Amino acid sequence: MLSKRLISCLDVRNGRLAKSVRFVDTRDIGDPVETARRYYAAGLDELVFYDITASSDQRDIMLDVVSSVAAEVFIPFSVGGGLRTVADCSRVLLAGAEKVNVNSAAVKNPQLIADASVAFGAQAVVLSLDAKQVPVSEAIPSGYEIVINGGRTPMGVDAVAWARLGQALGAGEIVVNSIDADGTKQGYEIRLTRLIADAVTVPVIASGGGGTPEHLYEVLTDGHADAALVASMLHFGEYSVAEIKDYLLGRGIKMRPVPGGAHG
Repeated sequence: MLSKRLISCLDVRNGRLAKSVRFVDTRDIGDPVETARRYYAAGLDELVFYDITASSDQRDIMLDVVSSVAAEVFIPFSVGGGLRTVADCSRVLLAGAEKVNVNSAAVKNPQLIADASVAFGAQAVVLSLDAKQVPVSEAIPSGYEIVINGGRTPMGVDAVAWARLGQALGAGEIVVNSIDADGTKQGYEIRLTRLIADAVTVPVIASGGGGTPEHLYEVLTDGHADAALVASMLHFGEYSVAEIKDYLLGRGIKMRPVPGGAHG
């Protein structure tokens, strides 16, 4: 069995690390490069960098921040935000990222997933989807609708159907962001994560709502996720990488241990 992964998300706005709740009330919480360096040293498995206003501002991603982070970490590092073309993706990979996260632009132009997968390989293409719970309907049979532009624009697309299509087009991994749970620290959206994990065969990363190590255990088991993404838990010093991993290892979850255990 493959090890489960602990991933942290660096949401970046105007070159600074930011954190929001349900995609609003965003505040500045520090330097993304220093934070990346610290998490890498602590034994984190992977980093995700999101330029959170690139899509809504209709601008390109900040490549200088990407290259600065890439110079500090030697673990898988994926980047998203404002990636609209294969050329955009290429620039991010050349700046040091190992994977690209496509989101809003892929919903508008699904061919972007296929083109990027052909150009760079499926292992380098991550479909990041933002989903919000809505009433079940013929158009949204799962009860979860895809929204884009940082949660601002509902698209009338069913989240589970979109995940299946994303895999079919060539995405090698899927990040499931629950807008309802984002930043609440009340736990991941287990049902949404499980629906998508059971609908696809590529790895699924749960995102949005992690507040305690128990929440990660729940989404990695009941939610069938392959990895859990955390932000607030680490950003605000509530838990260390080692504390989270030690808890999960103690509950029987296969993880890459941190050298030195809870002291790492």
